[in-house]
Amino acid sequence: MRILILGAGALGGYYGARLVQGGAASDVAFLVRPRRQAQIAKDGLVVESPLGNFSLPVRTVTAEAPGTGWDAVLVSCKAYDLPSAIDAIRPAVGPGTAILPVLNGFSHLKALQDAFGDKAVLGGLARIAGTMSSEGHILHMAPTADIVFGEIAGGISPRVSELERVFQAAPHIKATASADIMGDMWAKLVMLGSLAALTVMMRANIGQIIRAGGQDLVLRMFRLSAAIAAASGHPVPEAQLTGMERNFTNPKSTSTASMFRDLKDGGAIEADHIIGYLVETGRAAGLDVTLLEAALVNGKSYEVQRAEAAA
Repeated sequence: MRILILGAGALGGYYGARLVQGGAASDVAFLVRPRRQAQIAKDGLVVESPLGNFSLPVRTVTAEAPGTGWDAVLVSCKAYDLPSAIDAIRPAVGPGTAILPVLNGFSHLKALQDAFGDKAVLGGLARIAGTMSSEGHILHMAPTADIVFGEIAGGISPRVSELERVFQAAPHIKATASADIMGDMWAKLVMLGSLAALTVMMRANIGQIIRAGGQDLVLRMFRLSAAIAAASGHPVPEAQLTGMERNFTNPKSTSTASMFRDLKDGGAIEADHIIGYLVETGRAAGLDVTLLEAALVNGKSYEVQRAEAAA
């Protein structure tokens, strides 16, 4: 199986590096910009992980010559970079290429389907904590590195089974082929959307919010997101909800969303793609989404300030 990884950042870089180590894919390449290509050519792809640091030579290509005949393309960019990502991978996508996005939320699915056709696009999600150092090293921040994928229409297809086989051969990755990937993605959005909305709006981690007297607010946000998932036809299983709620009521929790970390670093955030999607979907279901609306305006106010400061 020939797999093209869009970018060599924290997420795509880590999964791609492990795929190269596993050796089950016949060809793994990273579609990168020239500067990143030169950096990797000089230093290799460097990963710093609690599971052990390593550096390895990898194949890189650029948008000018991405190659053809790819069986799958892993897309792991931020939502605001999706239009340029689509342009970059378009020459590499053939009639049999599967597009595997692991972005948060759902809005990206339609954009990819519009670009490449409904049948080309899989659903997917990643559970990994990582970032990039100023030297271009991939910093894997915790041992977990899960990836889940499946057909949007449901069921397990041959291409999904083959992807599972290839990813399972990679060390330190837990890969799962899902017969209900949309349900899995909704479960992640309930957790992530609530976490992003709360930590961005309060500029604090979950434990700090609770210790400030915000436990009822935390639970209201979480239960609102869960109600939106249920109204959309994808209720999160009760046992899973109970586990999530336990994590959301721990006064010692240091949990934050990557959106909050991006905000603290002065970077762009995915307010519309994650919180905005919950707001729109909840409104369409007739739910009171005032709490999420407040979080969305908070995040978008930051985006306005950031844009004005750059002007």
